[in-house]
Order: sequence, then C-alpha cells, then structure tokens
Amino acid sequence: MKLIIQIPCLNERDHLGATLADLPRSIPGIDSIEVLVIDDGSTDGTAELAEQLGAHHVLRFARNRGLAVAYAAGVDACLHLGADIIVNTDADNQYRGADIPRLVAPVLAGRADIVVGDRRTDSLAHFSWLKRLLQRWGSNVVRRASGTAVRDATSGFRAIGRKAAAALFVHNRFTYTLETIIQAGHAGLAIENVAVETNPQTRPSRLFRSIGGYVRRNAAVIVRAYSMYWPVQTFGFVALLLLLLGLGLGGRFLYYFAARWPQESGHTESLLVGVGAVVLAFLVGLMALLGDLIAANRRLSEQLLVQVRQLDLAVGRLGDGPAIPGLQRTTATPWSEATALAAPSRLALHPGDPA
Repeated sequence: MKLIIQIPCLNERDHLGATLADLPRSIPGIDSIEVLVIDDGSTDGTAELAEQLGAHHVLRFARNRGLAVAYAAGVDACLHLGADIIVNTDADNQYRGADIPRLVAPVLAGRADIVVGDRRTDSLAHFSWLKRLLQRWGSNVVRRASGTAVRDATSGFRAIGRKAAAALFVHNRFTYTLETIIQAGHAGLAIENVAVETNPQTRPSRLFRSIGGYVRRNAAVIVRAYSMYWPVQTFGFVALLLLLLGLGLGGRFLYYFAARWPQESGHTESLLVGVGAVVLAFLVGLMALLGDLIAANRRLSEQLLVQVRQLDLAVGRLGDGPAIPGLQRTTATPWSEATALAAPSRLALHPGDPA
C-alpha cells in the first residue's frame, strides 16, 4: 500500500521545512510513504529547497497556474507514480502531520473513498465571527448541492483513494475543494469526516484578498458545478419562475380586461412583460434540455477518462509511460516503518540548520 503526500506550493521556502519535518515517516497499514511537492511557479527556490529537504518528487510549473490546477496536476502525477492513497496538505504547515494516520484510516478500512479533515472552524481562534458564519453557510450549501454530509467543505486536508482520484476532475482555476465534493456526491463516492487539529497560523491566506472576493468566487464555483451536474434542476427552476411571473402578469391583464369590458382596460405593460417572461421561460427550458444533453456527453467523456487512467494503472505503465512534464524524482528513499526505525528523520527547517 503506497501513500503519496502532495503539497502544492507557491513561494513557501519559509514554511516548507516545518511542513515536511512534521509529516509521519511510517503509518500502520502503509508500506511506503512518498512526498510530492508541486511548485506552482515559485520564485524563491521552493523546488530546490524541497529536494534538499528530502521530498521524493518535485513537479514544477514554469509560471503560476493557480491552486486548483496545481492540485489536479498533483493528483494526476500521484496516480502515475502508483499511489494507492493520496493525502493533500498545505505547505504553510496549517495541518498537523500527526493527523494523517487518522485521515487515511477510513480509506484503508474500505469505508470511504474520500476523507475530509474537519477543522471545526467554529473553534479556530484566527477565524473572525464573519468568517465562521460564512464557513458554516458555505459548508451547508455544499452539503445540499452534493447530497453529502461533509462538515468542512473548504478544508484542503484530505485523503483520497485511488478510485476517487481517478474519477474526479477540476474544471475551475480557483479552488478544488468545493467542486470535488459536489462531483463526489454526484458520482456516489463515500465521503467521511475526521476531526483534525490545526497549527497556529503562519501567514494570511493567499487564495483571496478579501472575504467578499472569496465569497463571490466560491459562490460562482458552486453554481457552476451544480449547473454542470444538475442542469435540468438549475435552469428548470429559473424557467419555472419566469413562467409563473409571465402567467401572473398575463392573468392580471385578463382580470382588468374582463372587469372593464368594453372600456379600455389599460395595464398593457403587464401583458407585454408577461408575454416576454413566458417566451424567456420557454428559452430557458430549452437551455435546460440542452444542458442535460451536454451533461450526458460530459459524463461519457469522464467515464472514458476514468477508464483510461485505470487502464494505465492496470497495464503497469506507471513508470514507463509518457512522462509528466516538469515531474522529476529526487534521490530520497521512500519512507517506511523499517527505514523510520533504522534512520530517524533529520529534516531541518532550512538547509544547514542543525537536525
């Protein structure tokens, strides 16, 4: 059983050492542990430091491509490297490495395809009351949209089995957290929550500049993901509202027309707006039908991609197949229980620091 811990990074030289040093060197039920650092266009030597500190794989981007793209590329690389379980964690040492064994336990036991680390955001000291409220509201929206019981939808601390890793795809460039949960719910993957602890905050989040911007972009991700997987419900609801509006305004015109006959009834505006609303309802209804046909075609495409990934694993082309651009293996030896006992970790916070 092979575990790969992937760490997306953007200029994390100051924090990567502590993050790597905190990772477990052995986990019961896991034969081999490797670390993949995804360098998302860093300019501070993050990739070079990762290699010096003992990361087993480094995936480099020539320029910054965003967290969602880095995450998806890391998952794809982990699959090609033969991972049975993938753990995603942050490079700023927000999450405790000691929680990784509990995070992977439900996947090892076969109870879950995805395990999400629940930070219990209501108790986080560095979260303002507004951010706590928005976290609760956002997680509730994602639960309803995905049909899952995930408690901390924005948590990036996750364990993913190979089946789930091969089945999930990220379509936006902002964040993977919400969209993958909605996809997992649609695909019928089993999701479990595990309560985790967090380390003291080392720096402000780089994902967003303001609460308003974060809410706006996350809301767009949720609506887009929901529309992709449930287009009939999304556009059908809009079409129904327009139809009710049009019928209501049309009924208002007919009421006054009958009440004032044969005099001029007025309220012609109600008739015009009502007819326009009914026409729009018909057009949006057609969009719902078209969206459902596109969604069916997308599901077939995703199933084909899943089968290609699984075939790639089954025929043993992980190391001999087409190379992933920017991915390189270092000279570090994979961690295991035997190597952890024979040679305890000597990772330092920075090269040259005493171990």
